[in-house]
Amino acid sequence: MQKHFLISINISKGLYQDFINEILNLSAKRQSSYVCVANVHMCIEAYHNSSFADVVNNADIVTPDGKPLVFGIKWLDGIEQARVAGPDLMPSLLAEAQQKELKVFFYGATPDVLNLLVTFCKQKYPDLSIAGAISPPFRTLTCEEENEHINRINSSEANLVFVALGCPKQEIWMHRMKGKINAVMLGVGGAFPMLVGVEKRAPLWMQKNGLEWFYRLMQDPKRLFKRYFVTNSWFVYLLFKEKILGK
Repeated sequence: MQKHFLISINISKGLYQDFINEILNLSAKRQSSYVCVANVHMCIEAYHNSSFADVVNNADIVTPDGKPLVFGIKWLDGIEQARVAGPDLMPSLLAEAQQKELKVFFYGATPDVLNLLVTFCKQKYPDLSIAGAISPPFRTLTCEEENEHINRINSSEANLVFVALGCPKQEIWMHRMKGKINAVMLGVGGAFPMLVGVEKRAPLWMQKNGLEWFYRLMQDPKRLFKRYFVTNSWFVYLLFKEKILGK
């Protein structure tokens, strides 16, 4: 897929279904690859950290998850780009995987959320082949643990690995695993608890108007205020900088 540069990252271009089709094509071949689901936080993290920018920009696909990114692309370059959000992408791919008999693997989140996710998928997608699930510890894995996880995923013959470790941890992990895990890895952030209803998603009108971040902030202001205040301020500043100075 062709990509468009915005502030610090290369964002893949195309219709929503184009992203689905490309991921499915890679997964059918079990091609070792990874997909970053980009939002404002990832964009600003990459702006301040060139090593992380390399991680994102070496991804096979970078979806425009955040509505502000879609707005930014249109405002700067006049390009109409569909939003491809993790909480939308995941159920779409699960449904397609069931239909095309592709195996899925879940990596990340807590054991409780993973158990709920597996139960949910068995009810919602009864013919879906769930190859396995791993809830890794929050600490750094030992070499033995990491190799065990790689072997478990590869031996399961999974086609799609949904990774929920949070940004930037999941993107760095997928980058390191490219060439080691024989599947498409997708960093879906908080999509696991959203899918099973542990966390509520913003109303549709807020999603469409780029206010999903505000909804999340209201749910957990103490944890998210500094993150959103800083990252959103930087994003707006850099957009205006690019618009005015062209860089």
